[in-house]
Amino acid sequence: MLIQKDMVSQLKDFGLNSYESKLWAALLSRGSATAGELSDIAGVPRSRAYDVLESLEKKGFVIMKIGKPIKYLAVEPDHVLERVRKRIEEDAEVQAKIISRLEGSPILEELKLLHNTGIKTVNPDELSGIFKGRKNTHHYVERAIKSAKKAVIIQTTETGLQKEYDALKSAIKKAKLNGVKVMVAAPVTNSNQDVVREMAKLAEVRSFPENSRFYIIDDNEMVFMVANDTDAHQTYDSAIWVKSPFFVGAIKKLFLTSWQEMRKI
Repeated sequence: MLIQKDMVSQLKDFGLNSYESKLWAALLSRGSATAGELSDIAGVPRSRAYDVLESLEKKGFVIMKIGKPIKYLAVEPDHVLERVRKRIEEDAEVQAKIISRLEGSPILEELKLLHNTGIKTVNPDELSGIFKGRKNTHHYVERAIKSAKKAVIIQTTETGLQKEYDALKSAIKKAKLNGVKVMVAAPVTNSNQDVVREMAKLAEVRSFPENSRFYIIDDNEMVFMVANDTDAHQTYDSAIWVKSPFFVGAIKKLFLTSWQEMRKI
């Protein structure tokens, strides 16, 4: 049996490496087989086959039969999937407990003190960087919005408004509860009326005909996207982050001047 590369790749979603995927798929095709037989079928070196099968046994993917020669049985995929699901849930629960313990812990306070001390030695012109990928950008912006003290500005495109709502609505809700003013500007058209209404429940939304994409947090931090997400060829997002009260304050003043002229929603 030739194990397809696509299948091996997809089996990584089960938490298996390449050798594990190949041996489990081979065993599924045979029902029962020895390590040597599976090695030949799957193209896995015999010197590794026993170790890999032992790993699969511990993970609950195979069962070792009693007797000689030693043979293995494959566990039904449905049972394996349920086991994987349960393991992921248990791991997530453990990780959540670890994060909860870290919140407000002495070690976190020490780390924050180290950061605050270190950041004071950095020149203002060095407080800038690049985020690669929309998910990375949204993760940072989400955290920044949640920790905002006074105001948050979001300017986006006609289609980008839906993405901002989906990614940042929980952060905007938290900011609103904290008394932070959230302003959102985007082209409002017939095609995005639904998300405009939903966003208006969380923030003050105004119509702005120009396509631009940036976030301003309070008076000192800004993230602006370098490309228009409406471009057909745009498949990858990146953003520039700047922390500078002088620069951000100037951009914010320009925005607020335009804000007064924007149509209210």
